[in-house]
Amino acid sequence: MQKSITTLAFIGLITANALGQNATALKSKIAQKAETLESKVVAWRRDFHLNPELGNREFKTAEKIANHLKSLGIEVKTGVGKTGVVGILKGGKPGPVVALRADMDGLPVKERVDIPFASKAVGEYNGQPVNVMHACGHDTHVAILMGTAEILASMKNDLKGTVKFIFQPAEEGAPEGEEGGAPLMIKEGVLENPKVDVIFGLHINAQTEIGKIRYRPGGTMASSDWFKIKIKGKQSHGASPWQGIDPIVTASQVIMGLQTIVSRNSPLNESAAVVTVGQINGGVRSNIIPEEVNMNGTIRTLDPAVQDMIHARMAQVATNIAQSAGATAEVKITKMCPITFNDVALTDKMVPTLESVAGKANVSITAAATGAEDFAFYQEKVPGLFFFLGGAPKGKPEGQTAPHHTPDFYIDEGGFVLGMKSMASLVVDYMEK
Repeated sequence: MQKSITTLAFIGLITANALGQNATALKSKIAQKAETLESKVVAWRRDFHLNPELGNREFKTAEKIANHLKSLGIEVKTGVGKTGVVGILKGGKPGPVVALRADMDGLPVKERVDIPFASKAVGEYNGQPVNVMHACGHDTHVAILMGTAEILASMKNDLKGTVKFIFQPAEEGAPEGEEGGAPLMIKEGVLENPKVDVIFGLHINAQTEIGKIRYRPGGTMASSDWFKIKIKGKQSHGASPWQGIDPIVTASQVIMGLQTIVSRNSPLNESAAVVTVGQINGGVRSNIIPEEVNMNGTIRTLDPAVQDMIHARMAQVATNIAQSAGATAEVKITKMCPITFNDVALTDKMVPTLESVAGKANVSITAAATGAEDFAFYQEKVPGLFFFLGGAPKGKPEGQTAPHHTPDFYIDEGGFVLGMKSMASLVVDYMEK
């Protein structure tokens, strides 16, 4: 009996070593191929940057992606979630289905960066003519994933499973009155046929030096909820406010009251939260107290329990403050995007992969971000890991680079090879483990 156990242990050790050697050999190929593809990926990125398209309007972007995937022998589906492209690469051996996702849409921002491929594009956003720019780095995500697809296609026969490449439109949100983004792609079956087991995604970060990777287990980026509050009072002459009920004064008190929900009700030592009123409209003339005021804003949370608490308290605070002034308040909260939650077990399992390609000293846990990311919708359905890839020039002090979504947003292209190596290696290591 002891001899049998020893034999089985020896066989298991040989098998484990063989698996490790296979993964190491494939990752060596990945590194070599990524280096040779760098100039190609940079060229793709510059083309996309020069020709950005808004959400649900990424027609030319999608066409270029689809043509590239087809040239690699990858099965391609187009028109998923409006303009989305899905590529399916079946490996030579059975195994899990691993999805990789990149978002494609630009933003209604006018570029101010002095680069040869700066965007001069214009488009239409909610009926208004706008300048268009890749002011969040989605052009880099697309180019990196196209390069990753080429790497993995070159080792198709060695892959133990299937890779699904998801090129997603409208991450920044669909135009008014339209569906879009991750929810629509999921609705149209992007995680099925074949059924996805796990999903990985990256986001270039203009505040992180190239060569570095940041990640966070659990809540990584905040949920995004939108709210509308209508304060109804009683109109009167501005010279005699006692004859009416002033919704503007009431609204100002409500705004201040909302801030106490974060400062006094939220467990900030455990989880960040934000309540922001970004828009307030009321009145038409300086000497007329209007009948109503409308406020719009956003709520950001990193914990579902805190999210529920804030929603409940907002209704209480707004309603009771309005009532104390003799006015009324109507509160409407719409859940837009869930928390980007990195599956803890999956994260622990795959961090060694990131460390192996970037170097352990270059991989670190990041603080949670209050920005939102619709990659979260995929993570509600399957385990996912979303990480941040450095895009700031080497030696540039953190905080001295332009933020995302601004006219001066800039990405150093020196981090693209690491992006490809990371995405391709996550696939190989997950399939091998």
